[in-house]
Amino acid sequence: MKYYLHIILFTSLFACSKQDSDIAKVKLTELSGESIDLTQYEGKVVFINFWATWCGPCIQEMPTIASVQEKLNHKEVVFLLASNEEPAQIETFSSKRSYKFHYVHLDNMEALNIQALPTTFIYNSEGKLKFSETGFRMWDEQKNIDLITKIMNDHEK
Repeated sequence: MKYYLHIILFTSLFACSKQDSDIAKVKLTELSGESIDLTQYEGKVVFINFWATWCGPCIQEMPTIASVQEKLNHKEVVFLLASNEEPAQIETFSSKRSYKFHYVHLDNMEALNIQALPTTFIYNSEGKLKFSETGFRMWDEQKNIDLITKIMNDHEK
């Protein structure tokens, strides 16, 4: 009986971790309130940066995201900046900045187990999570551009 319970527990944990790595688990809406179907980005790498208007490291990281977004704009990468703050607050923030970001509202931060900001998830073209990290990163450094490029070239067999 004990052995059987271990198998069930292991199988359940594996199924949950597998599900957690799927892009469909992320629930986003446009700032206008319209739901975003992330499957529309199938075939593209999706870079989602979770941030907040009050988060100093998040704001400090933004110019580096803007830079790498510009460098890779001809590539198949979608950049989304997701906050769980009120859409009006996000719009006010974005109107005072010159970044060309696609700002979106995050509906389920807790379900994604995001413990701190900034946090970045990068999904491959099949919608599988290939990178996640909490904390500030200089995204426009070559090693980080190479990381994104590697994910772009990573196709699950």
